Amino acid sequence: MEKIVEQTLLYDFYGELLTEHQRRIYEDVVLNDYSLSEVAEELGISRQGVHDNVKRCGRILQDYEDKLHLVEKFVNIKEKIHRIRELTGHCEAMSKQELVTEVDHISQEILEEL
Repeated sequence: MEKIVEQTLLYDFYGELLTEHQRRIYEDVVLNDYSLSEVAEELGISRQGVHDNVKRCGRILQDYEDKLHLVEKFVNIKEKIHRIRELTGHCEAMSKQELVTEVDHISQEILEEL
C-alpha cells in the first residue's frame, strides 16, 4: 500500500486516540503537507520536536493497527466488494448459478472477516 494512503487510513481509524496536540501536528505535517519548519514556527516548538512527534504518532497509530487490524480488515473487505462488483458487471459471461455461488462465497469471506 502506498505510504501516504496507509498513513491516511491509519489516521482515519485511530487518529482520535491521539492527543489534540499530537493530532494537530500529525495532520499538519502528514495530511496537509506543511513543512516541519512551518509547524514548528506556528506552535513555538523546535523543528526536531515536530519531527519526533510525527514519528511517535506514526508508531502509535501502527501499534494500534498491529493490535486491532481494523485497516487490514477494511482493505480486505473493500477488495472483496470490488470483486463482487466486477462479477456483477460481467455477469453475461457466467451462468446465473455460477454468479450466485461466487457472490455467496465472497460474502461469506466478508462475514468471516468481520
